[in-house]
Amino acid sequence: MPSPSSTVSSSASSASSGGAAPTIAELLEFVRSTARNEELIASLPLDPEGRTWIRLDGPGGSEAWLIGWPPGTGTGWHDHADSIGAFTTAAGALKEHSLAVRLPTDGWKTLELTDGVDRSRELATGQGRAFGQNHVHEVLNESEDVHAVSVHAYYPPLPRIRRFSRTGAVLRLEQTESPEDWQ
Repeated sequence: MPSPSSTVSSSASSASSGGAAPTIAELLEFVRSTARNEELIASLPLDPEGRTWIRLDGPGGSEAWLIGWPPGTGTGWHDHADSIGAFTTAAGALKEHSLAVRLPTDGWKTLELTDGVDRSRELATGQGRAFGQNHVHEVLNESEDVHAVSVHAYYPPLPRIRRFSRTGAVLRLEQTESPEDWQ
């Protein structure tokens, strides 16, 4: 999900699933097909300093974003609350670090993670992934000179994002954002 740096508003058409909530597979198919839309990808303004984004209409009322990642940028550790989601790299490459553990939703500020919960994956152009509720991750463009672009979709639309800091095995809840903070 974007962090507030630069915002470009737009809307793109998408297939709807007839009012039914989209499945995780439908979100993944949407981000993959959207990532192949060269005209849309080329329409995203790229900024050498900060991430840029365009809001898209996702399937079945989902929230979707086209995001530009300058070299060396990332999201920091965060989750998407109770939303399911998917993202695909449309240009360049992204790296995702994630936790293979479900965190408590409320009532904590600091957690010590156990060994073996860290996951890491490279997502080259055309590669994507889907995730379930309460997925905790950070996404990075580790390139020193190549801009990356990705497409993301979430359902239900993001009710909040929790942002975390991490030092070794310690994960600390730093901030909770609501849609007003990023739209």
